[in-house]
Amino acid sequence: MTPITDVEGRRVALSNLEKVLYPETGFTKGELVHYYATSAEVLLPHLRDRAVSFLRYPDGPDGQVFFTKNVPPGTPEWVTTAEVPRSEGPARMVVVQDLASLVWAANLVTEFHTHQWLVQAPEEADRLVFDLDPGAPATIVHCCEVALWLRERLAVDGIEAYAKTAGSKGLHLLAGVRGGSSERASEYAKALAVEAERAMPRLVVHRMTRSLRPGKVFVDWSQNAGRKTTAAPYTLRARRVPLVSAPVTWEEVAGCRAPGQLEFLAGDVAARVQDHGDLLAPLLDSGRSASLP
Repeated sequence: MTPITDVEGRRVALSNLEKVLYPETGFTKGELVHYYATSAEVLLPHLRDRAVSFLRYPDGPDGQVFFTKNVPPGTPEWVTTAEVPRSEGPARMVVVQDLASLVWAANLVTEFHTHQWLVQAPEEADRLVFDLDPGAPATIVHCCEVALWLRERLAVDGIEAYAKTAGSKGLHLLAGVRGGSSERASEYAKALAVEAERAMPRLVVHRMTRSLRPGKVFVDWSQNAGRKTTAAPYTLRARRVPLVSAPVTWEEVAGCRAPGQLEFLAGDVAARVQDHGDLLAPLLDSGRSASLP
């Protein structure tokens, strides 16, 4: 019998809580649901009012991994949904607004991915993102070097950047912006990626072409496109161990000397939040967003 739990007055069905999702560490589905529930205070604000794509892995990262973008069958009527624009026509997606919805979604076994715009204003980008992806033998150490350059360059335009781990091998840079479309944000991000490649030609590539990427950091500017999503802050990742896309300080970025130095597991997050709070909280204050140049 599927257990039912009460979450803020909502009845949420939970299933297979003892299933091991990450065999290398023994991390179970129950622990995944617990992680998301106990991280809600910092995670939910970064999901709220954003259409969510679920990257699901119900049998663990070694099983089938697939995106669910439309509202899944069986979604409770109390879960918020929103109509969002797509090239092929409007679609309806989940918007995770509260703890009950978060726990329901966690039971799907998922990563959370969000757009760089709010459902109330899909025509306006409110986030700028750079996904720094190292091509072996480059590592996150090299991503950090590129991130520091981008931080300084963005500051020239009055834009304050914040960093988080990708939760895999790279680094994400985020900034709050206003006054421009996703197309404009993409154009600006691409221009900075090209500029970074010119400044650090031995280290940076701005094109996705695989043959160009070994030993370099790919500055992926394309996730600013209106149709694209990026792994949300604090989401678990479908990797061999339960890594989290965790916010990091600029001191940690500058001090990174080894690939494993900026790897954080689900069990590390509570202590980091206690020590630092939500390092990405300034992104939630629209008053601190910068105008796109």
